[in-house]
Amino acid sequence: MRALFDPASPGATGASPASGRRRVAVLALGGTIAMTSGGDGLVPVAGARRQLEELGVAWDEIDVLGQDLAQVPSAHLGWGHLRDLADRIGVLARTGGPESLDGVVVTQGTDLLEDVAFGLDLLLDHDLPVVVTGALRGRDAVSSDAGANLANAVVVAADPGARGRGVLVAANETVHAARSVRKTHTHRLEAFTSPSWGPEGLVVEGRVIWRGGPRGPRVGLPRAERGWPRVPVLPTGLGDDGMLLDGLLASPPDGLVVEAVGAGHVPHALVDALASLAQSVPVVLCTRVPSGPVLRATYGYAGSETDLLRRGLLWAGALPAHKARILLVLALAGGLERGAVEHRLSQLAVTA
Repeated sequence: MRALFDPASPGATGASPASGRRRVAVLALGGTIAMTSGGDGLVPVAGARRQLEELGVAWDEIDVLGQDLAQVPSAHLGWGHLRDLADRIGVLARTGGPESLDGVVVTQGTDLLEDVAFGLDLLLDHDLPVVVTGALRGRDAVSSDAGANLANAVVVAADPGARGRGVLVAANETVHAARSVRKTHTHRLEAFTSPSWGPEGLVVEGRVIWRGGPRGPRVGLPRAERGWPRVPVLPTGLGDDGMLLDGLLASPPDGLVVEAVGAGHVPHALVDALASLAQSVPVVLCTRVPSGPVLRATYGYAGSETDLLRRGLLWAGALPAHKARILLVLALAGGLERGAVEHRLSQLAVTA
């Protein structure tokens, strides 16, 4: 591995790669992958340079550049971080000539890793491979996955087969699409899975084995130019009397995501209020079930998926509530109207 570092602008200056070599930039945001044990627990200490220097990997065909964008746990990331990251990657994607990149790796914490990956997938409008990775265990843990996940993410980002697949997540020798990946365990190394579709590929002996071609078109949301809209997620469950919804209606949000039960069903007490709200702002219907989509025309009682969709709620298919919220926030912040939001949801609903 020849690691090239330009803290100000990776890909814009520095040594040109040798003929035939791939070029990957690593953008570091912090997270467990950058943490070691301190007095009160894990704390971030390693930037992109240290993460790469400590890998001890000798790639024959890849040059790596690094840049620190933040040094925070992912639970502290916000919409501004996401927009700035998308802008930074966009600049790298447009860099041409001998300084052009073959891929980008983002390192961050795993708490919001799928959120950032999905947000980037919505905002980026180019085919430059972008791979997000993190670690479940700190850098000084006996069984740390920090080095292996970073090394594999670089391999994935440099692989020509990654181009055109949208933003990817590399973890535990597995590659997932941002639209379908879920964190399904709090601390195990195999925490990241794609419950409905399975992984995009595997990393075996430093090579990527892909499982077929890309699954769907890029969504391509416009850049967020206005203030961030208020879009809460409304959970539902046994005996729900609508108290949380009543509170929301007292100060109506800019949009709402409903995390329904089963195939997209809510208690009867919520139906009229949801229908009323859906006449003024986008209300997206999701399910709390980890696998499978919201149905569209199977059940017919009040509060069923058929009833709610007929009353104006928007169908999210298999998209989970937290990702539907990301889409809705970014779409509204980018100035999209209800019809355009519904179209974007339909693009993702059957491939999430």
